[in-house]
Amino acid sequence: MSLTLAGIHHLTAITADAPGNLDFYTRVLGLRLVKKTVNQDDTSAYHLFYADGLAAPGTDLTFFDWPAPRERRGTHSIARTSLRVSGRASLDYFAARLREAGVAAGAVRTLDGRESLDFDDPEGQRLRLVDDGGAGNANPWDASTVPAEHQIRGLGPIVLSVPQLDPTEALLTKVMNMRKARQYEEAGAVVHVFEMGEGGPAAELHVAVEPHLGPASQGAGGVHHVAFRTKDNAELTEWTKRVREYRVPSSGEVERYYFRSLYFREPNGILFEIATDGPGFAVDEPLASLGESLALPPFLEPKRAAIEANLKPLA
Repeated sequence: MSLTLAGIHHLTAITADAPGNLDFYTRVLGLRLVKKTVNQDDTSAYHLFYADGLAAPGTDLTFFDWPAPRERRGTHSIARTSLRVSGRASLDYFAARLREAGVAAGAVRTLDGRESLDFDDPEGQRLRLVDDGGAGNANPWDASTVPAEHQIRGLGPIVLSVPQLDPTEALLTKVMNMRKARQYEEAGAVVHVFEMGEGGPAAELHVAVEPHLGPASQGAGGVHHVAFRTKDNAELTEWTKRVREYRVPSSGEVERYYFRSLYFREPNGILFEIATDGPGFAVDEPLASLGESLALPPFLEPKRAAIEANLKPLA
């Protein structure tokens, strides 16, 4: 039996304004801050995780807080992050909510057979709300600013921009065992849809072919990497072997405490991660109080005083 990714695990983006970021994603979008920690490779930077009420895999939108200039948009990049809601009423609710918050949003439209709403966060992070038809589990958060029936349910699809499809398609289908499902057009670009696991918006990667664009430059308002779900450490080890067999350079397995990861780049330079579903964010905090205090993995705990002294207040 071939290895299969279950879908999107998390997506990590970049902010240069952690307090503003926290306000927008919790107050305006109604997501739950489920982990307030630091970048394990750069402990001067916050790493903020927003998710659903249970911090379930596939719902995590995360941010590195780096004092970076704005992203230069272009290809060789993750171009848009979709967040799933259920039903047209939820899209209409958020269209009105975003307007009230002073956020410019497009009109609700049908794209790839699904109703959707495009908008940018205050730093230019490109987001899209997508009606997922109520598919899969929903874990509302009781303390959200958004009513339970309209809350964001998770991630997906994720949209990449590449100048040439063939190298990326080869990695997605031959190495990562994704299935090419269909294609559609948007803004003059052909977008190719690749599925994982059971498919559906939580398990899709959309690849827009845009050779006319220059290369993107990462910065605030841009995306750092996207991660895909694998069940456990044993499966991750199989993925590590598979990536090595295909001679794709990788990080090897990296222990992130909340999950275990493997990093590598697709041929256009976009950073991918495969991450385990567990042990999850409740491994070091009670589920009821996730995100309320600074959490550090055990190997950073001895440096807590120095790390806390280096961080700016979020409030």
